[in-house]
Amino acid sequence: MSKLKIAVIVGSTRIGRFAEHPAKWIAELVGQRSDLDVEVLDLIDYPMHFFGEARATTAESDVAERWKKKLREFDGFIFTAAEYNHAPTAVLKNAIDLGEFIQKPVGFVGYGGVGGARAVEQLRLIFVEMGAASVKTGVHIAFSEYLAVLKEGKSLGDYAHLNEAAKNLLDQITWWGNALKAARAVVTAS
Repeated sequence: MSKLKIAVIVGSTRIGRFAEHPAKWIAELVGQRSDLDVEVLDLIDYPMHFFGEARATTAESDVAERWKKKLREFDGFIFTAAEYNHAPTAVLKNAIDLGEFIQKPVGFVGYGGVGGARAVEQLRLIFVEMGAASVKTGVHIAFSEYLAVLKEGKSLGDYAHLNEAAKNLLDQITWWGNALKAARAVVTAS
């Protein structure tokens, strides 16, 4: 089978965001694999209207269409998921609502309160409704690791348990990505 094309989606647009750290780290790990290709998509580059907003400008609507078209290029997705107020960011939820993820695997690298676990759990439910397949293993960056990266110059790759979780996540994205790609090909051919 050909390489799977995986998008790492930077799920926060806040000033001073941490999201670039896990996005860069997980993209580097994806890039080290011979069975995967990776591209980072930053939501800063896709300033979209809110889903269903009647007063969306033509430019915002055009960006949303560009976003949806871009997503069609990929066989799977990994999202950085910041947790704010026990939930994912509004910009990420909106990008999901405006996107297209049907019959493709999704995985998460969470951070924030309890490693972003509450945000990730909400995203898993959302992706069921979007027709995507959420993989079991997530990467959860604890607050102590978050602070060590920001204040002590540590790297996420310095933590063996994060590297192990990332490997498991990528193995699962690969398995589901290949299975769902083959299934989509059969459906398309018939």
